[in-house]
Amino acid sequence: MQRALGALLIAVVSLGAAGQNRERQTYELIYQDVQLLKQQYQKLEKKVDAASDDIKAIRDLVRDLAGQFKLFQADQARAQENLKGLPSQYQIVLERLSQLEARLLQMGEDLIALKAKPAPPVETPQEAPKKDDKTPAVKKPAKETPKKTEPVPDKKEQKPPPVQTNLSSQEVYLAAYNDYQKGNYDLSIAGFETYREQFPTSPLADNALYMIGECYFSQKKFDKAIEQFDDLIVTYPLSDKIAAAYWKKGLSFIELKKKDEAIATLTLLVSKYPLEEEAKSAQQKIKELKEIK
Repeated sequence: MQRALGALLIAVVSLGAAGQNRERQTYELIYQDVQLLKQQYQKLEKKVDAASDDIKAIRDLVRDLAGQFKLFQADQARAQENLKGLPSQYQIVLERLSQLEARLLQMGEDLIALKAKPAPPVETPQEAPKKDDKTPAVKKPAKETPKKTEPVPDKKEQKPPPVQTNLSSQEVYLAAYNDYQKGNYDLSIAGFETYREQFPTSPLADNALYMIGECYFSQKKFDKAIEQFDDLIVTYPLSDKIAAAYWKKGLSFIELKKKDEAIATLTLLVSKYPLEEEAKSAQQKIKELKEIK
């Protein structure tokens, strides 16, 4: 009996110890879980704080965008009010452009007609000094031998020099250009005309024609300058001197007190070559001309 009681007591004690170990293990597991939960909670708090900062920044951004949108709406409203008066102004501009286009077409037809006809009115033998202005008039009186001796010095200034085969195209062009720079415009015109006759397919043939117009412009022979610039525009439509020719043509009309023709020419320059430097000058000149009553 004593042995049985002792064994029973040992069994009870061992069962109690086992129960206590299980409770400790359970408590430790619960403690570890609580610690993990605390760590996760702290991480969540940090994320919530970061998120709240982001939300605040987003709110501030939304407020700024709302303010900018209100300003945009106000600007748009003002722009719409300003646009209300544009249709009438646009109609006026269209009418003006149509008038200019009609005038340009008429000018083109007149130019074609002038080129198709010779210049017989200038051939009057009584007006010798007027023959100096136009070279075609010099060719026909060749049969009249007694009259050759009188206008000889004037003819030499207008007609190109004799053909010189020993000079290159570059030499002829540079000689004519040097005469232009020195103010010897008659010699320069003769040199450039010779260049065009001897080297018609040269890349500088259009430049030579333009320089002839420049010489006449410098001599204040604006009608002749306009003829040369028109010839350049028609003969060399792809030349890099077209914009400059339109500009000098417009200035020639201004010098001739032909305001409408000048505005039409400069307007055409702006519309066809808006990126050229001459177009910027033309816009300013058009404003100045329109202010003149």
